[in-house]
Amino acid sequence: MLVQRGDAITVLQTQMTDKSPASMATEAPLSTPELLRKAGLRPTRQRMTLGKLLFEGGDRHVTAEQLHAEVAGLGEHVSLATVYNTLHQFKRAGLLRELAIEGSKAYFDTNTSNHNHFLLEPNGELMDIPGDAITVAGLPEPPEGLKITHVDVVVRLTKA
Repeated sequence: MLVQRGDAITVLQTQMTDKSPASMATEAPLSTPELLRKAGLRPTRQRMTLGKLLFEGGDRHVTAEQLHAEVAGLGEHVSLATVYNTLHQFKRAGLLRELAIEGSKAYFDTNTSNHNHFLLEPNGELMDIPGDAITVAGLPEPPEGLKITHVDVVVRLTKA
């Protein structure tokens, strides 16, 4: 349930586990092969190529198509189907968070911590909302045997 008070929106956000790449590291950041192995994934050539683009440059939001274009720009060949499959493997391993924004359009976020997003509607760019600016209240009880893992809030922006 969204509650609007003036310019503030209140939403309760819950995430039960944090398996972000940063939280998996103890002191020093893990290299891509170490990160993949720790997540239970074999560091294949395709996973290494995509993993380096995703995890070695800070937090980012990408679509499969954007990542595929980046790989092609490096002169590497990885099919779009392989990009999709690998992104979903990374998601299942807890390395990425998937955000379905426009029905058929999915973004993958390397920051798997509990946070929300701004969507810049003209260009489709996603940006993290800093801190605890949004909370969610009044969530329904989940059906028996199920639990709420997280709630995603996307605030859409356009130029005034």
